[in-house]
Amino acid sequence: MKIKFFATYRDITKCKEIDISATPDIRALFNLLSDNYGTRMREKLYTPDGQGIGEDAIILVNGRNVLHMGGLDSALKDSDIVSVFPLVAGG
Repeated sequence: MKIKFFATYRDITKCKEIDISATPDIRALFNLLSDNYGTRMREKLYTPDGQGIGEDAIILVNGRNVLHMGGLDSALKDSDIVSVFPLVAGG
């Protein structure tokens, strides 16, 4: 599974992308990323109560937003490409 990081997530990870073995779902992926990259990553990925996807996180699996696929329970497989973006605004 390929994980691509953008903007602030790239700053946290110090890389553009990583290849890992698939985790069962987004929650397991978030836990793995939080374990590897620390508290700042956990705070960005999760809501403060740890029960949802953080307001600043946009997570796409093969171009589809996980909010429309089951959120934290969205299943993952080895061939997936997961993109991790921060919420951005502009004018």
